[in-house]
Amino acid sequence: MPGPNQTINLPSPDATTRFARRLAPRLLPGDTLLLIGPVGAGKTHFARSLIQALLDEPEDVPSPTFTLVQTYRGRTAEIWHADLYRLSESSEIVELGLTEAFESAICLIEWPEKLGNFAPPDALCLTFGSGRSEDARKLLLSWRNGDWLDRIGGVLNG
Repeated sequence: MPGPNQTINLPSPDATTRFARRLAPRLLPGDTLLLIGPVGAGKTHFARSLIQALLDEPEDVPSPTFTLVQTYRGRTAEIWHADLYRLSESSEIVELGLTEAFESAICLIEWPEKLGNFAPPDALCLTFGSGRSEDARKLLLSWRNGDWLDRIGGVLNG
């Protein structure tokens, strides 16, 4: 049974960064965010902003388009940022170590449709769509399982 959906408007890249920074401290080890949307929708910008908010020491956060996965040492857990666009089959998920990371790391997954049956059932889905202007985004947050509404309610209203 699908969980509730929440939509927020992000009028600029700065608004996306602010949202990511507000969401970051609410994430726990074992949380997975599935970042959905077309090329250029703002998935990587959001992921970069969120990862930087979770790091003790600032560092460059490149897109994992060619490496598939980048990992970082966060304050509370390891952070895995995966871009699965170039993945040829979902069985490669295990080879990358993602199934193990889902259990203990904070995972941000771009192109999550490539996960197939490996997608965690309690993941938070963030679907990025076009907003009212070129730089604006509409963000739909949805989930099937988990306590996401309790954990992110203040972020949605803030």
